[in-house]
Amino acid sequence: MVFIQVIQGRCKDADAIHRQMDRWRDELEPDAKGWLGGTYGITDDDEFVGIVRFDSRESAERNSNRPEQGAWWAETQRLFDGEVSFHDCDDVTMMLDGGSDDAGFVQVIQGRLSDPEKFRHMMEGPMDTLHEARPDILGGTIAVDADGFFTQTVAFRTEAEAREGEKKSPPPEVQAEMDEMSKMMTDVSYHDLHHPWFATAGSR
Repeated sequence: MVFIQVIQGRCKDADAIHRQMDRWRDELEPDAKGWLGGTYGITDDDEFVGIVRFDSRESAERNSNRPEQGAWWAETQRLFDGEVSFHDCDDVTMMLDGGSDDAGFVQVIQGRLSDPEKFRHMMEGPMDTLHEARPDILGGTIAVDADGFFTQTVAFRTEAEAREGEKKSPPPEVQAEMDEMSKMMTDVSYHDLHHPWFATAGSR
């Protein structure tokens, strides 16, 4: 069971937000029960994207209610230009081996799903053919909130391998499945994290 919270907002000081995330890991993580890890990065147009994983919604809410978390967030929020959006996702599916802290490039894909249940069923199916066709993909996660808004992360070893892989034509059965899933997606946007960073529970 995994719960994901997606945090997004404009931030022009990548170093400052990185330091704040590192400070959270060093100072607040020890008492953040149920926190599993996070994937973070900033796009070319200064958008911070954070995908934070907990073992349950209850653990995430318990963390949010800690006074020290509130104090940390009050400082962090000042680094953003304008509003910060949150998407709380109980519906989480792992792709291949899930995310990877070894990734050198992460692509975040967002949009809306017309049929989240069917989409999840397809994503939970065997991925052997995809893995053979796209060995550059290390894994990923798909998180869907209560309104059908999805956030998918795809982890690659390098961006060069990802771009090369995009040029390849997948096997017909994989292409057919990808086409069917694409039909369920609307308002799709892509957010490239060229220099992602990661945090995993228990590792510093």
